[in-house]
Amino acid sequence: MATVRFVGLDVHAETITVAVAESAGEVRTLGTIPNRPESVRRLARKLGPPEQLRICYEAGPTGYVLYWQLIGLGVHCDVVAPSLVPVKAGDLVRAREAAERDQLRGRHRLGKFLLRQGRQRPAHLKTNWTAWHLDWIRTVHFDAIAHRVVLADYLHEVDRVAVRIAHLNAAIREAVRTAPPQMRAVIQGLQALRGVAAVAAATIVAEVGQLSRFPNARQLMGYSGLVPSEYTTGQRRRLGAITKTGNTHLRRVVVEAAWAYRFGPAVRSRLRERQAGLDPVIVEIAWRAQKRLHDRYRTLTAKGKNNNQVITAVGRELLGFIWDIGRTIERQVPPAATT
Repeated sequence: MATVRFVGLDVHAETITVAVAESAGEVRTLGTIPNRPESVRRLARKLGPPEQLRICYEAGPTGYVLYWQLIGLGVHCDVVAPSLVPVKAGDLVRAREAAERDQLRGRHRLGKFLLRQGRQRPAHLKTNWTAWHLDWIRTVHFDAIAHRVVLADYLHEVDRVAVRIAHLNAAIREAVRTAPPQMRAVIQGLQALRGVAAVAAATIVAEVGQLSRFPNARQLMGYSGLVPSEYTTGQRRRLGAITKTGNTHLRRVVVEAAWAYRFGPAVRSRLRERQAGLDPVIVEIAWRAQKRLHDRYRTLTAKGKNNNQVITAVGRELLGFIWDIGRTIERQVPPAATT
């Protein structure tokens, strides 16, 4: 009986890394070749008779060009499609972040334009960029045609980006709806935390994957880049600013969520809706998070720490509760569970 050789390829735009698993169980790396047709042909000849080869590689941006070449050489090839939901959610989250940056720039330009023209919001509007604030801006009138055109253009840009963000939010919710059961359960469970709604929860899971892959919460904190840098000389040890060497998207969303813990523990309407139907164990973890993180905020503020330092510290500890909820749910819902 002919020996079958199983070949795995790690395919990139310029290179292909090759590994072989023999039927006897031995696995070895053959190195890296250029991602060019002639190099692939030489590799196929080197590996042996086409009918004895089983080649696979992961679907990616390089498409199916390699697949069709191998099929043309008589080699069996499978393009393995990994779970696309984390990738989709991650791409959507990044697109949403870009839209939010555009929104901030657009609002900044519009606000500065109104300020230059001496138009300030009425005293009864306490906050900028609410629906009421935008309604007021739409009532602003200028005699000069140039000013009217500029105002209309800035308003159009603000409205356009708002619609874009709404579409991306809907797409993220759809990606979550079609996610594997374990991932969907973790996203829902994380929303029990104050400050972590659907988009934030989807971002965390898309960026981290399985939370239980971290043996402890401290490792997740390190992955986020929210741990202090350390300087050690002899017996002297000094902690500095956070490392910022981890996952930028995870760090951003966790720090944003941490601002919610400035306020005393409470479960109001929106949070109550997110917690409805969740395991009481998860809800209890979220309640402990509220009490612990608010106390932490008050303690650090009383010590005279500036707000950014305080929120960073709160965000770091919030990751501990995120890890706890994630690993609890991942124990309850196996990856291969069915709906």
